[in-house]
Amino acid sequence: MSFAPSQHRSKWPVWLCWLAMVLDGFDLVVLGTVIPTLIKTHDLGFDAVGATWAATISLVGVGAGALFIAPLSDRFGRRRLLVACVLWFSIFTIAVVFAPNVAVFCVFRLLAGLGLGACLPAALAYMNDYAPAGTAGKSTTRTMTGYHAGAVATSFLALMLIPDWRTMFIVGGLAGFALAPFLWFKLPETLPSAAGQEPAAARASFRDLARKPYPLVALAIAAASFMGLLLVYGLNTWLPQLMAGAGYTVSTGLVLLLVLNVGAVVGLVIAGILADKHGTKRVVLLWFGLSAVFLAVLSVKIQSELLLNAAVFVTGVFVFSAQVLVYAWVSQLFPAALRATALGFAAGVGRLGAIMGPAVTGALVAANIAYPWGFYVFVAAAATAVVALAAVPHTIRAVRTVKAVRPPS
Repeated sequence: MSFAPSQHRSKWPVWLCWLAMVLDGFDLVVLGTVIPTLIKTHDLGFDAVGATWAATISLVGVGAGALFIAPLSDRFGRRRLLVACVLWFSIFTIAVVFAPNVAVFCVFRLLAGLGLGACLPAALAYMNDYAPAGTAGKSTTRTMTGYHAGAVATSFLALMLIPDWRTMFIVGGLAGFALAPFLWFKLPETLPSAAGQEPAAARASFRDLARKPYPLVALAIAAASFMGLLLVYGLNTWLPQLMAGAGYTVSTGLVLLLVLNVGAVVGLVIAGILADKHGTKRVVLLWFGLSAVFLAVLSVKIQSELLLNAAVFVTGVFVFSAQVLVYAWVSQLFPAALRATALGFAAGVGRLGAIMGPAVTGALVAANIAYPWGFYVFVAAAATAVVALAAVPHTIRAVRTVKAVRPPS
């Protein structure tokens, strides 16, 4: 839906949704930046197994939030959900600082993830409600640059603060508390029913995704999202440790994590422009294919520091924007009234991949075979995403609204 004539659009929603994604970017990499320190110092009783559990349970929370909480924004409004989830995330991110052991650390990460998991689908649905027609690619990728800008900022913060890992979580929680009032007072609601402009229409639910013409499309995109998030979270959680296993120093691994996410921001800008110009399907297939190629390159130890940084940068360009293009495609394929539900489904199922990536890679780390086998797993995931997306049409013909799918009796 078009919320207002483009010349009257405020810049507040653009920046606030971007900042909400900065918080998601923080959560994406914060555990990866502190895991080497936690394992090395055995603080709270951490070892490789405990770190794998922490990474996994964090993503269980994020997945549950995306799958079960994000669709509520189709019913009650994007703004309300964003504010509530940011506050929830902030409370339990700061609570991590007071965890006395690994088990409580994991519980707090699980609870923080529940709030944060709904932010990404709700923010992307908001931006696609608000943005002019025909700009889904740029609107989605531009918003998601915040995701990786947050990851870059967190990597910089880690270089300054590590081994003081607790301050990392304090900064993330305080940032969420600072953002919430602006979300409440500066975001206009985009859904008419939530803004009180008209009676509520038939409410979207996951049952609507099981009705023609959506089921196969939803499943294929969810499969690609699974593989894409396996790559995103597997790399961001374990890249420093993977590189340590290859013989690089911990500081080198942190720098490479930063370089990876700088590449992601550049890739998002390029991908959004190309997707709107040449079609999202064509670009996302190319991006996942190139991701597989450059992940394979990283499985070979590179002696030159310059070439290593260049390879990681280019890998970041393709891996992360490929995943975001999946979300852009969802926003194009599904109607506005079903948009957050479809995005929540793709992100929620995709978060299973986000769980699988750190879990599998963590198991390889515990077995001391993470390098190069971790990269082989990532290559297979990128190739599988190409196969899944190849079956999805460029557009869905005669897309029906939720009300049309379920006419009133």
